[in-house]
Amino acid sequence: MIELRTYVFIDSLQPQLAEYMATVSQGFLPIPGDACLWVEVSPGMAVHKLTDAALEASSVRLAQQVVERAFGTMVIHHRVQSDVIQSGNTVLEHLGREQTDRQPCRIAWQEIIRGMTPDHTVLINRQNRSGNMILPKASMFILEVEPAGYIIYAANQAEKAANISLIEVHAVGKYGRLTIAGREGDVDEAARAALAAVKNPAYA
Repeated sequence: MIELRTYVFIDSLQPQLAEYMATVSQGFLPIPGDACLWVEVSPGMAVHKLTDAALEASSVRLAQQVVERAFGTMVIHHRVQSDVIQSGNTVLEHLGREQTDRQPCRIAWQEIIRGMTPDHTVLINRQNRSGNMILPKASMFILEVEPAGYIIYAANQAEKAANISLIEVHAVGKYGRLTIAGREGDVDEAARAALAAVKNPAYA
């Protein structure tokens, strides 16, 4: 039995998220404005068959595939939304599932830290080299969810909502983690958008 942990459709990748994904992508790099589908299943090895089905179904490109023992993740993208949706429907057919069968998202941790100190921001910046840097006195929002893949949708919606800096988006493994930073009001607005996203993820 294959468990559908995450099935997240993004209609238009925002610039920072697309560029962040490109820094860790092992396949064809997404660009801002691409539609994207993030699928996470268990057990991990099952993702190979689903990836093959998705790529044969349309002209989508494979951005990333991560195969762990417990979880497998597939990320496809294309400029044309209908191609991504078509490949996603093919994946669901192979699984014998509907989008509504995906595992609900659980928020494991959320917090806003305001007026960051220089020591704290320097350490975070040294740890996270794929995204932007946090400046001293900025506010920071951190979010941790399960399953991990939902954090991608949260990041995209947060970037849509406010002028923030994307610091980290970790979307594989058991938990997904998001870190954003910026002015206090912008971070508050982006945090609301991210939380709303994981509480009610969109359907393709």
